[in-house]
Amino acid sequence: MKIFSAEQIKRWDARTIEEEKIASVDLMERAARQCVQWLTLHYPLTKTERHFRIFCGKGNNGGDGLAIARMLLKEKCRVQVILCDSNTRESDDFRINLTRLQHLKGDMIKITEEDALPVFNEDDIIIDALLGTGVNKPLEGLLGKTVQHINRSGCEVISIDIPSGMFCDRSSQGMTVMRAAHTLSFSEKLCFMMAENEPFTGKLHTIDIGASRRFLNDEESKMIITEREEVKSMILPRPRFGHKGTFGSGALIAGSYGMMGAAILAAKGFLHSGAGKLTCCVPRCGYTIMQAAVPEAMCKTTGENLQEPTELPLGLHALGAGPGIGVHEHYDKIMEALFDAGRPLVLDADALNMLSTYRKLIPRLPAGTVITPHPKEFENIFGKAANDFERLEMAIKAAGELRIHIVLKGHRTAIISPEGYVHFNSTGNPGMAKPGSGDVLTGLLTGILAQGYVPETACIL
Repeated sequence: MKIFSAEQIKRWDARTIEEEKIASVDLMERAARQCVQWLTLHYPLTKTERHFRIFCGKGNNGGDGLAIARMLLKEKCRVQVILCDSNTRESDDFRINLTRLQHLKGDMIKITEEDALPVFNEDDIIIDALLGTGVNKPLEGLLGKTVQHINRSGCEVISIDIPSGMFCDRSSQGMTVMRAAHTLSFSEKLCFMMAENEPFTGKLHTIDIGASRRFLNDEESKMIITEREEVKSMILPRPRFGHKGTFGSGALIAGSYGMMGAAILAAKGFLHSGAGKLTCCVPRCGYTIMQAAVPEAMCKTTGENLQEPTELPLGLHALGAGPGIGVHEHYDKIMEALFDAGRPLVLDADALNMLSTYRKLIPRLPAGTVITPHPKEFENIFGKAANDFERLEMAIKAAGELRIHIVLKGHRTAIISPEGYVHFNSTGNPGMAKPGSGDVLTGLLTGILAQGYVPETACIL
């Protein structure tokens, strides 16, 4: 699924309206209906004590809120609409929905100053329809005070399309933003991929409003969320008459005294990838451990307690290095040997720490190398970022200049290609936040590369 900018989303709506020969208010009606279906499912109508407080701005996001209010009233829900009279122009669709709602004579108030903000009951459900993706400056005045008032209330908040005050395509860090428990969004947005926005987005629910498929297919975007069907189409069939030589050979440079667990996890990740043969290059202190824990792997010793420069096995199709090796002065020679091997290369953990320690190695990274830093490792190599958006921009620039692939790890891992494409992984979960997950990834990636996949595909898989 492509991620579009705020400007592209606006064009997407326009294309849908043009293709379907409908008015923009009809598309708004469709979006509101989908939101109401979600609301009535999650807040059953039998709970008559539930009170929906719907805060509406004067733009199209407010129009969504007014349409939602009208539909909830028709479902016999308790609804109060609070119109926030900010210094902005009313949109045409807002006015149409305001007229439609007024015909129902529902509970509606208009606030023009902070003192008029309502007092909430703890079981009130607040629907945030103040502002949408068009926000381009920090909230201030009555709108800012309203968001702060709601955030202090302790009530459950559902934001429509995007939490009010959040920028769609750049950082909102340090600004006034609505803290939603749920966000009902009409499209994927870059802001939802960023960890810094999680406290405001809450649980994200993407609502399908039937927007133009042609636009989705035709419009270019370098930001993409990987979906299951896309991944399935990338997996090569395994020949039924294949043997271990068919599926590639790889080596892992991993482990040191007290850190053999990292080497074992990486080796098991490699073997689970489906690759054919694995050689683990480990210090002698880990030989027995590795042979007992991962009997499928061949084992080559390279030193007593630490890695030492060694001749790599012949016939390798991919190399992985870093898990549990530590950082030591002579390791720059090992790194240079890996660079000169001329094989697809994955660097993680202490191999990345070597890059930050011996910075002369960075420009020597072979084109096509895959590095898999978490945010702190990325910072150590490429510099500190002010926010998640800036870090992503830095990663795109670094991948392009060095011609490498960067797997920037997190809940929404960002896979950045040298051409500037960013594929976000949608399958992360907090259960993966534990020691060893990165070691497994190193082995798995090396094993996929060993089978002949190109680096970008290997990273996505």
